[in-house]
Amino acid sequence: MTAFSLNPEQTARCAELRTLAAERLRPLAEKGEPGHVNRPLVTALGEFGLLDGLFEGGGAGAGPPGGASSGALDLCLTRESLAYACTEAETAFALQGLGAHPVHAHGTPEQRERWLPPVRAGHAVAAFALSEPGAGSDAAALSLAAERDGSGGWRLTGEKCWISNAPEADFYSVFARTSPGAGSRGVTAFLVPADRAGLTGTPLDMLSPHPIGALAFDGVRVGEEDVLGEVDRGFRVAMTTLNRFRPSVGAFAVGMARAALDATLAHTAERTAFGGPLKDLQSVGHQVAEMATRTEAARLMVYAAAAAYDGEGPQSPGIARRAAMAKLIATETAQYVVDAAVQLHGARALRRGHLLEHLYREVRAPRIYEGASEVQRTIIAKELYAGVDAPTFAHEEEPPA
Repeated sequence: MTAFSLNPEQTARCAELRTLAAERLRPLAEKGEPGHVNRPLVTALGEFGLLDGLFEGGGAGAGPPGGASSGALDLCLTRESLAYACTEAETAFALQGLGAHPVHAHGTPEQRERWLPPVRAGHAVAAFALSEPGAGSDAAALSLAAERDGSGGWRLTGEKCWISNAPEADFYSVFARTSPGAGSRGVTAFLVPADRAGLTGTPLDMLSPHPIGALAFDGVRVGEEDVLGEVDRGFRVAMTTLNRFRPSVGAFAVGMARAALDATLAHTAERTAFGGPLKDLQSVGHQVAEMATRTEAARLMVYAAAAAYDGEGPQSPGIARRAAMAKLIATETAQYVVDAAVQLHGARALRRGHLLEHLYREVRAPRIYEGASEVQRTIIAKELYAGVDAPTFAHEEEPPA
């Protein structure tokens, strides 16, 4: 992986985003109702032009004004910067991208023209409907059935669960099984507007109150015009979306880790105990040094994975492995750093409303969604072993000892 550092323009942009999130977006986030989509916050993300940066150049209604493209590294820098100052704004931003990316990358010109401009403006809320109660992170085991209805379309029957922005999204990128028994080769992606007959949803009450819910499909009709990509090729739509966003999940985690680290530096420099500031205790200094080192290592892996995606393309060998590594190390690191920060702050960090109390609840979910840490390790191992030739023996019945 190429070593690099951010240029002055990128560094300045990150500082601007942190200020914007703290001064303009956080007040809107604080007015939101926990567990529900904060539409004023999403609209503000559009008004400030942040949602333009979710999409790479190309496609009707996609990408920033003027046709400039926005890459995976820019996405990571934005998510890290927003997460540092306002996790709610970061999450609202990311969910717009996750839900709409299949439309941007695989949709028809008509689908893009209909949905991407309102997504970028913050007027339409998108959702990525992949997970199911019985499948979890195993995207090839989906059971939501898409059965031909005899009129050139399908009827969707089944359930989705743990869907961010459900049941309040305006449309869903839905993954359903069109060919039973075909594994990953029998999944198709569909664009399903929320007002389709037979589609209902219920909210879920989570540890960290985000808009997450379950969806029920009772014979929801979709047609050829609703297909995203190709029939029975929806697994590719899902994986290319996740490969783009997994490093940026790591960036979200790095943003939280950096916020926890900075809060710890300030606290241990000011708080006195045992005759002096906490920072003068070797055990504290060593703990903070470990937190900072792990955070920086995770940050660089996230940037490297995103830069590889931008430079080599989403289909290049090693992209999935790098994305998995970045998400794995960053989310696990953030969990460690936030937990250590709580320990160094003591009981005050456990009070409702404290920054670290908030981060402690927020930091847990990224180790699960978009592929749990165990799934990331499986992806990494599979790709590593794919490049190792199996040993061959002259006499199969007598392998070497």
